[in-house]
Amino acid sequence: MLIIGIAGGTGSGKTTVVHQIMNELPEAEVGIISQDSYYKENKNLSFDERALINFDHPRAIDFELLVAHLKELKAEKTVQQPVYSFVTHNRTEDTITTHPRKVMIVEGILILANPELRDMFDVKIYVHADSDERLIRRMKRDIAERGRDMDEVLSRYQNTLKPMHQQFIEPTKAFADIIIPNDKYNTVAIDVVRAVINQRIL
Repeated sequence: MLIIGIAGGTGSGKTTVVHQIMNELPEAEVGIISQDSYYKENKNLSFDERALINFDHPRAIDFELLVAHLKELKAEKTVQQPVYSFVTHNRTEDTITTHPRKVMIVEGILILANPELRDMFDVKIYVHADSDERLIRRMKRDIAERGRDMDEVLSRYQNTLKPMHQQFIEPTKAFADIIIPNDKYNTVAIDVVRAVINQRIL
């Protein structure tokens, strides 16, 4: 199994890159795991307490479960990927049945910050985007999809997103095998990644 890690700041365009990579690959051969599914369970906290969690800090992620699931997938076992709700700031009762594939893509802002997880990646990709561009994308997404208002998004960006990005996310660029500047459709970088995948699954 080829495991590809795709990291980058919030709103950098990681999901777009994932779709570009998968665009011409056989669907049955490639699976996706999102770091967003692996935020820790917080059933013991009230909604107001959960709303105060710093979701951009590595300790918010259940890396132990994510690593365990990847190991099981490598051992040809099926796993139940958690489903996280950003509206309630908690895991739901649902899970996604995830089957082993020849290629697994793991994407998320902090996936290169955890040494054990990082060591499992055969290819490490960092998607870079300008901070203003990332803020605009984050604002559009959080207002449209997560029920936030503009003041809340800006406050979170200033108080947690930006400092956490500088402390934990930006430095992981040093671990990347490939850095994709996402200010344009970067066909060369995508083609390189596709070629590596095709070599493995053909």
